[in-house]
Amino acid sequence: MPKATDASEVVRGRPPSTSARELEVIALRLFAEQGFDDTSVEQIASAAGISRRTFFRYFDSKTDVLWHNFDHEVAELRAALEAADAQSPVLKAIREGVLAVNRYTAADVPELRTRMNLINSSPALAASAAVHYDAWEQAIIDFAAARMHTNPKALRPVAVGRATLAVCRAAYEQWAVRADASLSHYLDQALRLLVDGFGTLN
Repeated sequence: MPKATDASEVVRGRPPSTSARELEVIALRLFAEQGFDDTSVEQIASAAGISRRTFFRYFDSKTDVLWHNFDHEVAELRAALEAADAQSPVLKAIREGVLAVNRYTAADVPELRTRMNLINSSPALAASAAVHYDAWEQAIIDFAAARMHTNPKALRPVAVGRATLAVCRAAYEQWAVRADASLSHYLDQALRLLVDGFGTLN
């Protein structure tokens, strides 16, 4: 039974209008300073001036904080693909859809590097990555299957989804290392290779 006065529900500092993005920035800072495993939800909530209960109105767990933007991008990708020109070839539509939802610039690289380092430093986070990448890949598979009038588990749409994820991850990794242009620049190059069947390679 809850207590009449719950100290954890007292809002400190910030007003209760704290956004998911604000919590994400605070959590990333604490994760980088203290390590993911050594940072608690209570610490994140306290730094944000909100209660632990309020934190869980935004995220199901502290792991979900790191995937907030990515998961939002998956939803945007599905919407972009659904709005694609019905006459556009499958791979061309996928390329245009992926580029439409990626707005990262060179200025975003430091935060993205921090996120990547955190994910790679924690077994729990590394394990969680597969679920989120699978959701992104599934968005591509479902679109390809619908355009091909086939089952999403059939070879062709699955191959398209996995190949698209692979080239996009390669582009992302190159961008994070070089930090000399927008992510869209690298995605465009990688996806054009896929669209061309890598025929432009010497």
